[in-house]
Amino acid sequence: MATQDTTVGAQPAPIRLRAEGTRWGEVVVKALLALCALVSVVTTLGIVLALLEPAIEFFREVSIVDFFSGDRWAPLFEPATFGVQPLLVGTFAVTFWACLVALPCGLGVAIFLSEYAHPRVRGILKPALEVLAGIPTVVFGFFALAFFTPLLQDLSLDVGTFNVLAAGLVMGVMLIPTVASISEDAMSAVPQDLRDGAYGLGATRLQVSTRIVVPAAISGIVASYVLAISRAVGETMIVLIAAGGIAQITFDPREPAQTMTAFIGATGLGDVPTGSIEYKTIFAVGLTLFVLTLLMNLISIRLVRKFREVYE
Repeated sequence: MATQDTTVGAQPAPIRLRAEGTRWGEVVVKALLALCALVSVVTTLGIVLALLEPAIEFFREVSIVDFFSGDRWAPLFEPATFGVQPLLVGTFAVTFWACLVALPCGLGVAIFLSEYAHPRVRGILKPALEVLAGIPTVVFGFFALAFFTPLLQDLSLDVGTFNVLAAGLVMGVMLIPTVASISEDAMSAVPQDLRDGAYGLGATRLQVSTRIVVPAAISGIVASYVLAISRAVGETMIVLIAAGGIAQITFDPREPAQTMTAFIGATGLGDVPTGSIEYKTIFAVGLTLFVLTLLMNLISIRLVRKFREVYE
């Protein structure tokens, strides 16, 4: 007589998968990736340490309050003045005009590539944008000085040889590929189901692009904007060549101005004695620029996390 199985309904034991042995290839890859991350962290710490010591020595001789509240920057003249406000105003002025070109144009290019362009057209325009992004910035600087400034003068704009407007607009053209490429990647990651649902409800392509795709990809778009602004703040050669070297507080884009990066580039040529207070201004301005960029990146991370969309 057969006996009843008393284990009816019992849960089977879970199956656990284990590696038969140590996979040394994966270990090596993990070590290399960890080394790459470590190199980036160590490099950042090295930059901070290189800037920090001379900057601290500078602020022992110059009050930090006078440094940020002063409205006259003339560290290489007698009597020397160390008010960094003209450099800050010049930096923000050039960045403003660059963003006025790069942000809307870059987003428009991204929408066209993602939602309107035929794959064959996209295959031509995307590499063309990458070529534009690979042009050295010194070429953009000479383009602004030798071509764009005379063009503005031909348009009856009273601009001098060096001016903020030409430098900012040409810098904006340089930043268009950055905004367009990152924004287009973010839009391409939006699920096709969202587009199909909107089309099924009778939406036009423009409505789908602006009301469905752009809001869904807003975190990537914000990241591209902040990256473009950070590049504009840290750009050197364009402003050094085309914006001029006069540190003044002016909101007229037709006037010349000096940015923080242009001052560092012009002063660090080797004409200033090492260890002097004038030499230490390079590190003080560099540390200010580093902190400004760090704050922008922290704001970017917060905004990206706030507007990030997760799709399954």
